[in-house]
Parts: sequence; structure tokens; C-alpha cells
Amino acid sequence: MDILIEVVGWAGAALILTAYALLSLGKLMGRSRAYQLLNVIGSAGFVVNGAYHGAIPSATLNAVWLAIGGATLVRLRTPPAAAVVAIAPDAS
Repeated sequence: MDILIEVVGWAGAALILTAYALLSLGKLMGRSRAYQLLNVIGSAGFVVNGAYHGAIPSATLNAVWLAIGGATLVRLRTPPAAAVVAIAPDAS
């Protein structure tokens, strides 16, 4: 079981670092589904690893990170509301 927890933690680290590297290199946008998924899955790995090892601050931080990424993914699935454009009356 210990080795599985370590693999999950290291995989999470690799996913989060990959997301950050791709963002920094301009290969992904911060609001892209791919970027958010890499962060959500990676932070889930850190939550599992941190909780198993009793690293409560790390597990809590990553649970919040996961929640932010998850909320962003939900918002990305929801189509944006139509923009309302106000037209000023002609002043002539």
C-alpha cells in the first residue's frame, strides 16, 4: 500500500509541474480544460498522499486547489451568457 501512495503522490507532482510548465511555455491557457484537468488530477494525488502521511496542511491546500480547479471546470462547461450591449442614443 505504501508504494501505491507514493506513486500517486509523485504522479500528482508530475501532473501539476507539467501543467505549470506548459502554461509558462504558452502551450496551455490558464482557463483551458487541459490545464485545469492536470491540476485537479494532480492535486487529488497530493491530497491522497498528504492525508496518508498525516501532512494535513499539504492535504488541505491541495483539497482547496482541487476545489478551485473543479469549480473552474464546471464553469467552463456552462455556456457563457449572451453579452448585453447598451447602445447610447444618438446625441445629434
